[in-house]
Amino acid sequence: MSTRHIVVMGVSGSGKTTIARGIADASSLRLTFAEADEFHPKANIEKMESGVPLTDEDRWPWLRALRDWMVERAAAGESTIITCSALKRTYRDLLREGPPSLDFVHLDGPAEVIRERMSGRKGHFMPPELLQSQIDTLEPLGPDESGVVLDVRKSPEELVSEAVRRLAL
Repeated sequence: MSTRHIVVMGVSGSGKTTIARGIADASSLRLTFAEADEFHPKANIEKMESGVPLTDEDRWPWLRALRDWMVERAAAGESTIITCSALKRTYRDLLREGPPSLDFVHLDGPAEVIRERMSGRKGHFMPPELLQSQIDTLEPLGPDESGVVLDVRKSPEELVSEAVRRLAL
């Protein structure tokens, strides 16, 4: 049985969790949802909470865990949707090594819009001060990467609807 796998990507505060959950609910597929933050080792979370950006070395084990989770779900015949910043092409390449079909939904928009959203969040370990480091690291989807780019200035409902339509979910 063929499965579909989707990564909702973007910098912290772009709305990944809200949009991924919305896509999972709106899609005609049964998508198993996972929040990538839950795959971070404790050391990564402590580093970010203290305002220190993660390095590639910090991210590789986390990304491999996400890839492996998608592979396990695919083997069980489950389609998935995960949230993951997936900021660099090399990170997305690693994720693509896993499931048979992987599409990205890149939530993109002006830093000031995202920063404002981050300042209103409660209980998240990522401080708004690290946003710029993520923006500096971000490599947009290449023309050869399967996925769509959506503007975070739209409402969550519009973003979910557009993702479902453009990915034929």
